[in-house]
Amino acid sequence: MKKIALAIATLFCLAAFQQAHAQAPIWKTLAKITYKKEYNEDMGFKVDVPVFSDEVKGLAGKEVTVKGYIIPVEGYKGHKEFIFSAYPYNMCFFCGGAGPETVMEVFASESIDYTAEPITIKGKLGLNATDINRLIYSLSDAKKAN
Repeated sequence: MKKIALAIATLFCLAAFQQAHAQAPIWKTLAKITYKKEYNEDMGFKVDVPVFSDEVKGLAGKEVTVKGYIIPVEGYKGHKEFIFSAYPYNMCFFCGGAGPETVMEVFASESIDYTAEPITIKGKLGLNATDINRLIYSLSDAKKAN
């Protein structure tokens, strides 16, 4: 019985992973980054700093449409500020070992209702390579896409 439950759980995770990859081509573009080590005065040691590809830099400040998952995070302001992920909660950067390029901070212009299902939102893409207390991507003036 345990083997069947494990097989079902594995298939569920694999299906969610494949669905996330198939539905969000912008995430593939956002993954086109590398990292370099730089000394950080505040931390007192070297940290990984993102180096954005020309393709990613070309999207900075432009409206993009992104399909993904709302990640509930304590401390964010309701449904106007939240974390958005290419992967479901159990597979996201914070819980499942995905990279920092798979999540973004969202600052919505109007409240977006929470759902565990994937949704599509659009907004202006921001890049961050300097503030280690923020994610490397943000989406401002975001709203749910129709």
